[in-house]
Amino acid sequence: MKKFLACCVCLIVIYLIGDYLYYTKGVYFNLQPPTVLTNVKSEGKQLYLRVGEEYENFEIKGVDMGAGISGHFATDYAITKEDYLRWFQYIQDMGANTVRVYTILSDDFYEAVYEYNKNRETPLYIIHGLWVNDYTQYSRRDAYHPDFLDTMLKDSKTLVNVIHGKCNLLLGAGIGSGSYRRDISPWVIGYILGVEWEDVTVAYTNHMQKDKNSYQGNYMYTTPEATPFEAMLAQVGDKIIAYETRRYGTQRLVAFSNWPTTDPLDYPENVVTYFKKMEKVDVEHIKTTENFMSGTFASYHIYPYYPDYLSYVGDSSQYLDDTGRVNTYQAYLKQINNYHTVPVIISEFGIPSSRGMAQRDKNTGRHQGGISEMQQAQALVDCYEDIKAAGCAGSVIFTWQDEWFKRTWNTMHAVDLLKTPYWSDYQTNEQYFGMLSFDPGKKESICYVDGDVSEWKSVKPFATDGVLSLSAMYDEKFIYLLIHKGGLKETDQLYLPIDTTPKSGAIACDNYGISFDRSADFVLAINGRSNSRLVVQERYEVLRAMFYQETHGLDAYENPPPVNTTLFKPINLLLQTAVPLENTLLHEKQFSEIYETGLLTYGNANPESKQYNSLADFCYGEDYLEIKLPWQLLNFSNPSEMKIHDDYYLHYGVEYIKIKEMHMGIAEKTAEQPAISLKPFKLKGWHHRVTYHERLKPAYYAMKKLWNSSTDG
Repeated sequence: MKKFLACCVCLIVIYLIGDYLYYTKGVYFNLQPPTVLTNVKSEGKQLYLRVGEEYENFEIKGVDMGAGISGHFATDYAITKEDYLRWFQYIQDMGANTVRVYTILSDDFYEAVYEYNKNRETPLYIIHGLWVNDYTQYSRRDAYHPDFLDTMLKDSKTLVNVIHGKCNLLLGAGIGSGSYRRDISPWVIGYILGVEWEDVTVAYTNHMQKDKNSYQGNYMYTTPEATPFEAMLAQVGDKIIAYETRRYGTQRLVAFSNWPTTDPLDYPENVVTYFKKMEKVDVEHIKTTENFMSGTFASYHIYPYYPDYLSYVGDSSQYLDDTGRVNTYQAYLKQINNYHTVPVIISEFGIPSSRGMAQRDKNTGRHQGGISEMQQAQALVDCYEDIKAAGCAGSVIFTWQDEWFKRTWNTMHAVDLLKTPYWSDYQTNEQYFGMLSFDPGKKESICYVDGDVSEWKSVKPFATDGVLSLSAMYDEKFIYLLIHKGGLKETDQLYLPIDTTPKSGAIACDNYGISFDRSADFVLAINGRSNSRLVVQERYEVLRAMFYQETHGLDAYENPPPVNTTLFKPINLLLQTAVPLENTLLHEKQFSEIYETGLLTYGNANPESKQYNSLADFCYGEDYLEIKLPWQLLNFSNPSEMKIHDDYYLHYGVEYIKIKEMHMGIAEKTAEQPAISLKPFKLKGWHHRVTYHERLKPAYYAMKKLWNSSTDG
């Protein structure tokens, strides 16, 4: 019996060791070289997909899919298999044929791909990314450093094993985890290796590793014109092809991530100087041998609004599209496509339907934010048609789902970056690129600003001046206000002072000649459909505190505004919009462009309405006025815990304090304006207990109509 038990224990130990070596460490034995198969290949400027025994022309019509879902960071990998299965059906119904993911996800994703595709005559294909995390790229500027190159080589083998269902991954590696046992390789048509390369990383690598400008592999090699960085890419590409060919006998398309910052085109000196365009990554310097059956494509992330190099190159009339408008986006796409001898895939293009904006597209109005969901829908259609007109072989929309955890350079100073998944920040454009929205509320939002006040029936007013009354409620995205007055007219001028912080505020607002019975930090001034706005006391203006040097060339902390100043300022956001180059080269002082984000938009914000305008901030009903304000507009850094900005001038920047109530009042403009009384409104955070429901945006239906009406691809 003892020998039997000992044998059983030995067998179990041997099995566990073998399992660990095979699935975790990737140890394998390949005694006979396999026959190499591929289901997709590139020839000339086109992609071809195997259908039966033949190859047919294949246009990639795809969507990018991130790892985020409301209430979680991307690194939580909280999306379930059921979520993926539901989304895959939506995506294929839309007419897309491909999903692109950026990194190894949890095993739920691969289980879902397998289950969705296994019995499907027309499957949903996958383009899989190989991620390089920000820390590695920013801390290891030399791409040949072991933490950079060796990690890419190691991760590439892991990626191959994952898609073939022969891998175990543990948490803590910065990528998904689980037991990967589903072979989804038949539906993975290609890899995109790397990320949007930092030009400094490329330049530093090329400078420090000048003798490593050549790579000659069995599947990929470099031309004499290659740079050290390009040789590094060729090595990574060659190694992933070699490993998959040797172990699994399969090959698929391989591409390297790129974007305009490191594109291979030549520009005039003024553009190079202004945009600090210091380096190129040119995949034309990376060639393939006859051993690689699948081939390559050129992958680019290209958006309409930045960097719009061509707006500063020559006469704009040379960039007219078929409609007669200046369209530097289409012109740039054509230049990129014409440069390459391989198929070009625009693997990211998109427009965010956010309230906050970061950059303008001055030619076509496809801005980075500040556009409605209906405008987003049209912009995506226009971008796709530009991509097709440029002759590209495919495109992938960024992105499938909105992601609450995302940050943006011109708002990240204003929010608690450790708590972003727990509220929907309408001022941060990066959160709203999706075609699938996560709206607060389990089945519907608690309020829609549409003139219908039925959802307010059980909400009692907390402030009144005898004629006007004010009610409020809130969710993970907005604070909603309802003003009631018998016989309310759109010509009535109304003032709604708001006190949030005990650290500053004023008992009067010189702008409108009004006063209050306690210090107020904001004033909401309603003055018709086109001239209503939220203004902020100058002391509590975050733009001044954080970007006064950029907007005025001055130090905000040398002469700070008084704590009780009665000057209120428009609420603005900084834009990353290029100024005229001729002025810059003449050394004239240039300040960053701003726009008034506190200006309110009138309209109907109910998605079910035919007049739907997602940007609508206020709407009149009979005797009522409904208003919604995004939390960040009121200097909330984390409403899930009711944290707001502290006094900037006590901390030399943004710090947080927690509040349990805010005070608001309401009054109508009169000849003799009495002090407006502010009443308390209680606040309680929801912490991590977020609610949300899915909603397909107009962009989804616009692309569905476009793609399902197409007969090619």
